[in-house]
This record gives sequence, structure tokens and C-alpha cells, in this order.
Amino acid sequence: MSVETRRVSFPGAQGDTLAARLDVPVGKPRGYALFAHCFTCSKDIAAARQIAGGLAAQGLAVLRFDFTGLGHSEGEFANTTFASNIQDLVAAADWMRGEGMAPTVLIGHSLGGAAVLSAAAQIPEAKGVATIGAPADPEHVVHNFGADLDVIERDGEADVSLAGRNFRIRKSFIDDLKTHDLEERIANLKRDLLIFHAPLDMNVGIGNAARIFDAAKHPKSFVSLDKADHLLTRPADAAYAASVIAAWAGRLVPEEAPLQLAAREGDVVVAHLGEGKFPQAILAAGHRLRADEPKSVGGDNSGPGPYDFLLAGLGACTNMTLSLYAERKGWQIDRLETRLRHSKIHADDCTDCETQAGKIDKISREITIEGPLDAEHRQKLREIADKCPVHRTLHSEIVIETEMVGSV
Repeated sequence: MSVETRRVSFPGAQGDTLAARLDVPVGKPRGYALFAHCFTCSKDIAAARQIAGGLAAQGLAVLRFDFTGLGHSEGEFANTTFASNIQDLVAAADWMRGEGMAPTVLIGHSLGGAAVLSAAAQIPEAKGVATIGAPADPEHVVHNFGADLDVIERDGEADVSLAGRNFRIRKSFIDDLKTHDLEERIANLKRDLLIFHAPLDMNVGIGNAARIFDAAKHPKSFVSLDKADHLLTRPADAAYAASVIAAWAGRLVPEEAPLQLAAREGDVVVAHLGEGKFPQAILAAGHRLRADEPKSVGGDNSGPGPYDFLLAGLGACTNMTLSLYAERKGWQIDRLETRLRHSKIHADDCTDCETQAGKIDKISREITIEGPLDAEHRQKLREIADKCPVHRTLHSEIVIETEMVGSV
């Protein structure tokens, strides 16, 4: 499924404008999720992008944003606390609700995981919480401050280097961390919980996942991210997390009754989906497909266009016919690929066409065959390609009978 990323913004808990990305599937989303990034990270960190994109590709729209003072958001990071992070999350959910897409699923990475666990009670639409490498206690982050922790305690603040960048950390931030009893909030979560953690996580140990799991009531699940690091820097790890979250969230998002299509044997049924201008549901030989038009003509590009299906039918028929003929002849084909393109050309540019005026349809077909075939074999296959049933249908006289049925 195609994915579109939109830039949006909304007011944060402290009144600053927070920058965000909304990753949406093409067509109507089947649900909405809110993603909280890791401590001092941003919405654009690889794990956030890949997980949000992976979920959107499976039908879930995801809002990911920069907390106050981070990334492209306004405000001073030094003035923030874990409590203000929680309220930024609530503000994000409020904005989503106002846009008609209240989040059903909350996802948090590292300290963002602790934040979504804390914020869930203030987001009534949230039915599930997923954490990735989350600490069982927000105060866990202070180990990142090292020797600077003594300076913060003595002077009230210090510039701390984290992942090669300097952040001003104030004592108020540390004092606030001590006031949060995360395990109590987990015990009273009253939502489905999905916990991801890597056994080899060197930043937040796997024991944190055990504490979160033990504190939570069912329904709860744990997924081990084997060989992943804390930031999920391997795309495969982020993709795996996204696929599991999408499957898990499928039970939480409200399901719409699928469009009921029924077809007699040999029929192809096409019905408008009621989403936008063009999207169509197709039932063919028991298989469900989707058709649309490209954005250039006002569609959503949520499926192939009508001419794409026409070309696909000719291409599939061409390959099937060639494969069957080669098999009967005992000819070896290692690779067979047909590329097709539809265009309109002026009739006078076609020397072999009966039509001499106006424009005509042209289908260009390029067949690639690899294998131990000589020139004579290839020429014969070229001739056979023109004899595939769909090719013959397109070249023959076609009668289309239309009957209007249903009530007036």
C-alpha cells in the first residue's frame, strides 16, 4: 500500500508549536496511532520513520512529533520535564481528536515508551499501548548524565553531551523524574500492552521489560527483538516491529464491514468503494483487487488504473502462452519478462493500421527471454506471443452489451 507523509503542527503543553509528521496510507486508514520518540531524539530518527511508514503501509495512520525543544519544535528543551513530555503527548492526542483521528494505539520508544504508559489514562480512545526498549522507571535516563549529574545537583543545571550533542539538563528535570511511579500506572493501565525489547540492549537492559510485564495485567504480550540494538538501527528490526504492531493493532481498531461482493462463476464484479472519486473494489475468480487512478488525474493512486489492468492481462497471457509453448517443445527458459506500455498515437504514424485519421491506441510490448535458445527459437516465440488469447481478443471485433439493472 502506498504511503504519504504530511507535515503538520499543533500547540504543545507549554504553548509552543510542535512539529510533526503524519504518515498516512493512500485511501481511508483503518485506524490511527500516536508515536513518541526516544529521549533527546526526534520524530525523524530512523526507527520512528521506519515504524511509522511500515504501519501506514499496512493501513494505520501514524502521527510522530518532536517533543518541546527538540527537532523542529519550538521551545527550550531545558524547560521541559518528563511531566511536560506526557502533556505534549496528550496535546498531540487532542489535536488528532480534533482532526477526527483520535489515536487507538499509542507507541513509545525508550523514554517515549514510559511516556505513553503514563499518558494512556488521559487518552480515552487509546485501546492499546506498545513500548519499544522502554525503561520500567523514567529515572533510568539519569545514568546517561554520568559525572555531570553531580554538577547538576550542585549548580542546578549543566550542559550534558548525549550522542554527540549538548543538552542543558536542569535539576528540575531530575527532580520530576523521581515523582513518577510508572509501575503503578502500568498496573492500572486497563489497556492491551505489547512490549518489545532487545536482549542485547546496552542502553536499557532487558530486565526493564520484565518489570513492565510483571507490573501489567492481562492482556499483555512480550516480543523479543533478537540481535537488535536500542535504537533499532537495522531497518529489518524496525520493519519487524511495525509488522507485529500492525497485526496486534488489527484487533483494537474498529472494523468496518467489508464491501460485500458476490460473483457468479466467470463473472468479474467491480464496485465503487465510496472513498474519494475513483477507488473500485474488484472481485475476480475469488480474488479481491483494488483499482484507482493516479494523483495526476485526481485519484489517490491506491491501486492500478484501468489501463494498467488491461496491460497486466495482456502481459500475463503473453508469458503464460510462451511458457506453455516452450514446455511443450522442451525448450529451456530461465527468465521470462514482458514490459508493456499504452499510448495514443496519430493514425498517420501507423503504416499498417486501417484507421488513417485521428488518434489510435498503441500497446508497446517488450519481451525478455533468457535461456539456451537460438535465433530460430526466439523468432518462433515472437510469433507465438501474438497468438495468446488476450492478444487475439484485443485484435478481434468485440461486442460489449450493457444492461442497466436495479430499481429506478
